[in-house]
Amino acid sequence: MQPNLSTTPFGRRPLTLAMVASQVAAKARPPEAVVHKWQAFRAICEGRAAIGVTDRALAVLNALLTFHPETTLTGEGDIVVFPSNEQLTLRSHGMAPATLRRHLAVLVNCGLIIRRDSPNGKRYARKGQGGAIQNAFGFDLTPIVARAAEFEELAEAARAEHRALALVRERITLGRRDIVKMIATGIEEDVPGDWPGFHAAYVELAARIPRTATLAELDPLAGEMTQLAEQIRKLLEGFIKTQKMNANESHSERHIQNSNTNLKIESEHGLPISHGPTIEPKPDRPRSPQRSYPLGMVLDACPDIVDYARHGINSWRDLVATAGMVRSIIGISPSAWEDANEVLGPEDAAVAVAAIVQRSDAIKSAGGYLRSLTEKARAGSFSLGPVLMALIRTKRKDRKHG
Repeated sequence: MQPNLSTTPFGRRPLTLAMVASQVAAKARPPEAVVHKWQAFRAICEGRAAIGVTDRALAVLNALLTFHPETTLTGEGDIVVFPSNEQLTLRSHGMAPATLRRHLAVLVNCGLIIRRDSPNGKRYARKGQGGAIQNAFGFDLTPIVARAAEFEELAEAARAEHRALALVRERITLGRRDIVKMIATGIEEDVPGDWPGFHAAYVELAARIPRTATLAELDPLAGEMTQLAEQIRKLLEGFIKTQKMNANESHSERHIQNSNTNLKIESEHGLPISHGPTIEPKPDRPRSPQRSYPLGMVLDACPDIVDYARHGINSWRDLVATAGMVRSIIGISPSAWEDANEVLGPEDAAVAVAAIVQRSDAIKSAGGYLRSLTEKARAGSFSLGPVLMALIRTKRKDRKHG
């Protein structure tokens, strides 16, 4: 095929510097270059973000490549395909003519093809003696040969970014799982700490994670998530070391600590934990474990209970007294209250009543609900930790949307 002399587009379409640059690059291709067209097409697809080509435009490029009979594209001569609009539409899966023209323009602007327009704008090939194609007008595919190495580099860069993005998403997923489970463990095991604060920090981080994000957006979030998880892990590990050092004391008495460090520790001990300074032997009849939570966390999750207190709630004694008074107002019988105190303990029974007050709109029978919680606790299948965390989440969500 003789060199094609047509360099400008037909009709009102202007000639741009980008078109000239594509033509210069096509002319500079080495004659001995040989490119597998489908491998090059795959590299273009992988590096499409850097190239600036759209998915629909790639479908049109795929159709154009099918009109070249050979699997390889060489640097010898021009590689011009000249399908009719009807055939190109069919191989583009029935794309509308206006849409087809728009995506062809994208391919030209991205430097993937060059227009070789005839004098009348039609696409055809002129054959010489012997039937060999002497000149062709249509779409020149030589930029794919000229930029094949560039496309491979862009594809490799896109693959590397994809791998890095997958790794950072894994870090975020593992960090979220670790944080949620460590917070739950801290609450369940009564580990002293600002668990509502940790949970609020986690919710704030999780809310900043977009559904579709780049590596630059996710990498800082992954670092913050890892830092928060490490902070909680160190708190749990420090508590374990303390427990080992004070193993004897841990067996004799549970320490109830308020997460609010400004409150006096004495205010947290308004309930009978021990009867004297000496260690008593374990009773013959097994008792239900006392699993009180930080008072500050309880009041953060269940603030409505404070409205029923005569002089506010500043200690566990105040909470237990207020719950004992409220239970008759919301319809909890003396027998149900006594049973809850025996199974849950005074502190956790009071927390359960506070949670019922907080969810009064959704609970039809407070007495029946408390009996159900008591039976679950007796069977060992109930814990107040998830209940409190759910109330805190609901409260913060209402604040956000309020």
